Amino acid sequence: MAIIKLSATERRRASAFFTCLVLAIFAWVFTVLSNSYSYTVKEILNFKNTPQRRAFHSLQSDTVNATLNGSGWQMLFAKMHKEANTITIDLRTLETKSYVVLSSQLGLINDKKEISQQITGFSPDTLYFDFSNRKVKRIPIELVSAVKYKRQFSQSGNITLNPAYVIVNGPANVIDNITTWKTDTLQLDSVGETVSKRVTLQPVKEGNLSVVPKSTQVNIPVDEFTEKTLEIPVKLTNNRNYDDVKIFPQKVKVTFTTSLARYAQTDEDFFEATADLDLWRKHGYKALPVVIFKSPAYTKIVKIEPRNIDFIIKK
Repeated sequence: MAIIKLSATERRRASAFFTCLVLAIFAWVFTVLSNSYSYTVKEILNFKNTPQRRAFHSLQSDTVNATLNGSGWQMLFAKMHKEANTITIDLRTLETKSYVVLSSQLGLINDKKEISQQITGFSPDTLYFDFSNRKVKRIPIELVSAVKYKRQFSQSGNITLNPAYVIVNGPANVIDNITTWKTDTLQLDSVGETVSKRVTLQPVKEGNLSVVPKSTQVNIPVDEFTEKTLEIPVKLTNNRNYDDVKIFPQKVKVTFTTSLARYAQTDEDFFEATADLDLWRKHGYKALPVVIFKSPAYTKIVKIEPRNIDFIIKK
C-alpha cells in the first residue's frame, strides 16, 4: 500500500483543515441543541385526596406520557435519564365524577417543577375510573423470611408479630380475594440468638387500596439445640377385635434434638409412639414399624431404636 508523504507545509494545512472541521461540527451540534423542541417523558402517577366514600379502580396504566418544551440539551438529558418522574394528581373530583382531566391540574403540577421542566400536555389527558363498594377488612400478616442459623442453633418457639394484623380499606371485590398481607423478606445469616426486628410490609400495588400499619415487629425465639434420648412406651392401635397382643420390646429409644432451655423438662410424657395392628391384619406385616405420633414442637427426631417391633397374638 502506497504511503503518501506530505511536506511540512501540506501537513500544517491538513491539520488546520481538520481542526476547523471539528470546531464546525461542535458549533453545529451546540446550535442544534440550543434550539427549542417538544419532547415526551414518562411520568408516574401518584394520587392524593382519594374519595373516602367511593372505592375506585384505575382503568389505565399508572404512567402517562408528558409533553415538555425545552432546549435540545434538556431533551438529550431527559432521554438519557431512564427513570420516570412522579407527578401528584388530585382525585377530589371523583366524589362526583368517574374521570379526572389532567390538563385541568396543569398549573398545580407545574408549580412543583422547575421552569425548565414545565409540562404542556399529557397523553392520555383523561383518566377513567371504575367504582365499587368500599370495604374494611382485618387481614393477618404473613412473614416472608429467609433465616439461616449458626450450627446447632435453630428456632425454638413460635414466631410472634406485633401487630399480627393489618386493616385494609378498598373495593370489596378486591379485598374479598386477599387472605394475608405479606411482609418484605426478612433475610438473616448466622443467627445465634433471639431475633427482634421491625419489618416493613409489602407496599400497596393498587392505587385504590390503603393498608395500615406499614410495618410489624417480628420476634423469633432462637436457642442452641442438643440431642437427648428417652425410652418411650409403644401404644398398639387398631386392635379392633381386642386380641391379646404382646409386643417386643414394649419401649423404644427415641433420640431427638431439643433446645437447651427445654432440655430438662422434656420427658417421655411429651411423646407418643404407636404401632398399627392393621398392617398385620390387612397387609400381612411380620413386624410393625414404630411411628412417633406425638412429639414436642420444635424438636426433631434423629433416630428410633428399634424401628420395628415384634408381636405375638394369643388365640
